[in-house]
Amino acid sequence: MKTKFKFVTILIVIMTIGFSFTTLNKITIKGSDTMVILSQKWAEVYMQKHPGTTIQVTGGGSGVGIAALINGSTDIANSSRSIKPAELEKIKSKYKKNGIEIPCAKDGLSVFLNKANKVSELSIQQLGDIFSGKITNWKAVGGDDTKIQLYGRESSSGTFDFFKEHVVKTDFSVNVQTLPGTAAIVNAVSKDKYGVGYGGAAYAEGVKDCKVKKDAKSKGVLPTAATIKNKTYPISRYLYMYLRERPKGETKAFIDWILSPEGQNIIEGVGYFPVK
Repeated sequence: MKTKFKFVTILIVIMTIGFSFTTLNKITIKGSDTMVILSQKWAEVYMQKHPGTTIQVTGGGSGVGIAALINGSTDIANSSRSIKPAELEKIKSKYKKNGIEIPCAKDGLSVFLNKANKVSELSIQQLGDIFSGKITNWKAVGGDDTKIQLYGRESSSGTFDFFKEHVVKTDFSVNVQTLPGTAAIVNAVSKDKYGVGYGGAAYAEGVKDCKVKKDAKSKGVLPTAATIKNKTYPISRYLYMYLRERPKGETKAFIDWILSPEGQNIIEGVGYFPVK
């Protein structure tokens, strides 16, 4: 009986140690839906190289990820927009830390059109007027005489914030149909000849990218590696990872790997663009 008790005690200790190692090597990432595909690929490749590490990636939107970072339920918040001063202040207030911003990739924010749409290019001003509701018919921008169907992201999305700030520059039209993710927007536009939406360039399958003009006199530009690198595509942005404090341990090793040539080389294969 005494020997059996000792064996059970040893077994429990071994199990506890094993659990501790697993816990120490678990990294949670939450936030931007735009970044889910990229982060999942990073996680997949990294875990193959480091079998003792578990990386959990979930979406929900940039705002959701930053809220999770603030309440302590994620290690890394993915965001397709810069953190807001009020969000940063909450981190400082709660953790007495300044927060860490890490630009990890670049993205061209695409405007998606149905392949059957006659329109193939629009200016920033025209896009702003379309999504704010000033322009409601495709005829006004060289298309068919029919109503424009608008598709966009929910307000918790960093893509929503970025597009509003840099393109719409006012409130969105009440007729925008909000969808939970860029993939859903692409799917809707692919089935709607007169639909238009926006989102990360990596998702543009089954639709066509709209050429975007900086102004009425400029030439329309498509989001490509070259045009985003040389900044000729008008709607480009950084993608960020946010942390409460400087990363340590396995989290630091993972982020260092993402920013290394190996990690950055993965980006273009997924449809985004390296930071450098």
